[in-house]
Amino acid sequence: MNTVFFDIDTQIDFLYPAGALYVPGAERLLPALARLNRYAAAHAISVISTTDAHTEDDPEFRGWPPHCVAGTHGQQKPAQTSLDKRVVIPAAPGEYDIAGAQQIILEKQHFDLFTNPNLHRLLERFNADRYVVYGVVTEYCVRCAALGLLPLAKPVELVTDAIQSLNPADARHTLNEFTSRGGRLTTVAEVCSG
Repeated sequence: MNTVFFDIDTQIDFLYPAGALYVPGAERLLPALARLNRYAAAHAISVISTTDAHTEDDPEFRGWPPHCVAGTHGQQKPAQTSLDKRVVIPAAPGEYDIAGAQQIILEKQHFDLFTNPNLHRLLERFNADRYVVYGVVTEYCVRCAALGLLPLAKPVELVTDAIQSLNPADARHTLNEFTSRGGRLTTVAEVCSG
C-alpha cells in the first residue's frame, strides 16, 4: 500500500513553551512525532511536512500573534521531526525536484495546506492509497489537512495521540466531523505496528 504521512506544522513556535504561538502541551507530542517520522523513513513512506512561513507583516498577524516568520528559529522544525533527506517547496508555483527526498517541507502562509499551489501536483505524483495525518493544531491546520484529503477518496487516518488542540470542544467537533465524513481515528502504536 502506497502511504503518505502528513506532518502538520510541527514547528518550534508551536511546540515549545518559549514559542511565539505555543500550543499548551504540544511539547509532549515530540516522541510520538519523532516515532512517526522515523517509522516513515525506515519504511520508505514519504512525509509531507507543512510549515508556516510567514512574512514579518503577514496579514494573518491581524488575528494571531506573529509566529513562524520565514528564516527565524521559531519557524524551523525540531531536529526530532526532521529527516535526513528533505526538500523545501515554497508556496510559489514551480517545478521542484523531490527525487530521493524522505521529507518534503511544504511551506504555506495560511491554515489550509491546499493553498500551496504545488500540493496538488505532489498528490498526483505520489498517487497514494492512504494518508496519515498528525501535528498541530487539531481544530485549525490539522483539520484543513484531514478534511481536505477526504475528497481524494482514499483512506485518511488521523493519529489521535499525535495531535494537540487549543480548544478541546473545537477539537472534539473536528474529530466528529472527520469521522462522520469517512475518516478513521488511529494511534501511533497502530500506525507503527506494520
